Amino acid sequence: MIQNQLPPLARQALDRDYLLRANPDLFTVLRSQSTSTALLMHKGKVLLGQDSALSLVPFSNAPSSEVVVYLGKTLQASAFCPADSGICLVVIDQAQADSIESDSNKWISLRASGAGLSDLDAGIFTQALALANWHQSHTHCPRCGNPTSIEQGGWVRKCQVDELELFPRTDPAIIVSIIDEHDRILLGSQGTWEENKWSILAGFVEPGESLEAALVREMREESGLDVFDASYTYSQAWPYPASLMLGFSARANSSQPLRPDGEEITKLRWFSREELAGEAKDLLLPGRASISRAMIELWFGKELVSATEKSAHGKR
Repeated sequence: MIQNQLPPLARQALDRDYLLRANPDLFTVLRSQSTSTALLMHKGKVLLGQDSALSLVPFSNAPSSEVVVYLGKTLQASAFCPADSGICLVVIDQAQADSIESDSNKWISLRASGAGLSDLDAGIFTQALALANWHQSHTHCPRCGNPTSIEQGGWVRKCQVDELELFPRTDPAIIVSIIDEHDRILLGSQGTWEENKWSILAGFVEPGESLEAALVREMREESGLDVFDASYTYSQAWPYPASLMLGFSARANSSQPLRPDGEEITKLRWFSREELAGEAKDLLLPGRASISRAMIELWFGKELVSATEKSAHGKR
């Protein structure tokens, strides 16, 4: 990921068309339109078609499902539909998935495919996965425990007992490229990771906390460093299950001792560009769909080929 490029999952080419969600006949209207299509999702995975594009089906032919969401309409024509075509998410069960494609290896995750998708497909898949995850975790009312029903084109769940409305949530997290006075980048490794896996540091924003305060707190907690000169870089959704990663760069003095917290972060190391270039083939860097990989390569100045790509060669 190079200068002036967005992270892979920040790309989109879909009008979310929120006003149409209020139409009670929305899905009837969409089924009557021959250009309306559906993305079928099973356990967070989808099928890819020709040229590794999302495999979309006519919405009128999509299997029945309890979870159907109107994602929006296309902003421009593509190989599979003209501009202003409606796109829906349809979450299917195991039996339906097996009847469509029984080979589980052909159902592909966003982590594996996101970086290689078009702007339109990346936006559709990211949005669809976030909403599928939200629906899965909000089937019942948090106040009274009764089942919720889907309204507003899949963008609201409502308890029919106490009429509480639930809306899709997003959890903000900061992720930071820490750079020292020698222009080196700080990478850390978690205890649950493989021995040679490294990434930049991140953490969730706590209730009542600003992004700036979260950045300073999290970096001190995970590394022991007092960071300064923080500046915003860009953001990217990370629907695992509902995060928004807000990317920053910050400075720190390498004269401070590195103190990994020992729980989440167990190893820390400063890397120069020369060191990272020389060792990349043996390091497991974050996957190409992640904002962390994009931010490492933004600092590095060009794409890196790491052991991550070699281990994933030929796999989805």
